[in-house]
Amino acid sequence: MKQALGAFFKQGTTKVGIITAITFQLLFSLIWMTGYAGVSDNTKNLKIAIVNEDQGLGKTVATNLKANLPFQTEQVDSNDKAQDMLNNRDVQMVMHISADFSKKLQTPGQTAPITYTINESNPSMTKSVMQAVAGNVTATVNKEAVAAGASAVLTQMNPNLPAEQAGQIAQGLASKVTSDIQSTNKVKDMPNQMLPMMLVLASIVGTMIMGMNFSVSTTILGASVNKMSKMAARMVLTVIAAVVVGLISATMVVALGGHVEKGFFALWSFESLFLLTFAFVAQMFLTLFGNAGMLFNIAMLSLQLVSSGAIVPRELLSSFYHSLSNAFPATYAVNGLMNILFGGPGVGKEAGFLFLIAAIALVIDIVVVSLKKVKAPAAGHRSQAV
Repeated sequence: MKQALGAFFKQGTTKVGIITAITFQLLFSLIWMTGYAGVSDNTKNLKIAIVNEDQGLGKTVATNLKANLPFQTEQVDSNDKAQDMLNNRDVQMVMHISADFSKKLQTPGQTAPITYTINESNPSMTKSVMQAVAGNVTATVNKEAVAAGASAVLTQMNPNLPAEQAGQIAQGLASKVTSDIQSTNKVKDMPNQMLPMMLVLASIVGTMIMGMNFSVSTTILGASVNKMSKMAARMVLTVIAAVVVGLISATMVVALGGHVEKGFFALWSFESLFLLTFAFVAQMFLTLFGNAGMLFNIAMLSLQLVSSGAIVPRELLSSFYHSLSNAFPATYAVNGLMNILFGGPGVGKEAGFLFLIAAIALVIDIVVVSLKKVKAPAAGHRSQAV
């Protein structure tokens, strides 16, 4: 037993396995703890569009909200424009005050709703935060903004209204403002909400392991095959694997009842693209650093999961991780998947960035392979050396 243990531990692969396990723990702990630090404090980075069409109380409410909400706010002239911004994820919620808001407040028996629209094609945390905001804003409008200034505003709107009557109306407004929360691109259930994260996670891990095994195969072939031929074969196999794996994944999603707003073919095509990008990036690190490239791939796995927006909205991350995410393929994979699965704009922008990242990784891979010297083959194979 002692002899077997010693012999086993002398193997390089044994040491690499232990180092990899330790590296996973160290990098995940470091990146996740620093990446999500201060998330609660960063809710101020979320953005709300305010659309006011009422020139009476609505104008006062909109002004007060813009000044007092602990979020970034933008007053937008048109509700259609605000909805486009919401669909493109430029804002996280739209607050709409209709043109008859003041009239409804003054009409006995009527309520005056503020309409809140939330885009569910986002991390689930965005929806939860914005729903809480909607309730708080309505309560604030009722208890503070309206009650405090309603009497004066009502008198200005109708000079013939007696001050006493204006005061009575103002007191009665404390429960007349209601929340009308609407959703666009609705997500059916929790499994669907988690789909972008799971598809990206499976793709990164799968292509990372595939790249490691392709690297081992390349080493085993040694100088028996021309180095550029080996690389060309590896690239062809990678493309084929991306298309096949993307097909299998898209088929499973649809077969298991996944919500695919833009259709099966769009999902298959986009999955194949980001699988190919992940694979090229993983193989690039292995080509650059050999077995040590796995450590870079492990770091990339953790960094991309934290910063991609699959779990926590990117707006809540620190500026460092938010900026870093712009260079990672997972960011564009998650955005594109949300658009395809739940609804949203097209994925042309995301596909373009994925093609760019894949091309850069491929060029680096080709350059490094062309410059590297092939190790001298064993004596029995010397005649086959390049």
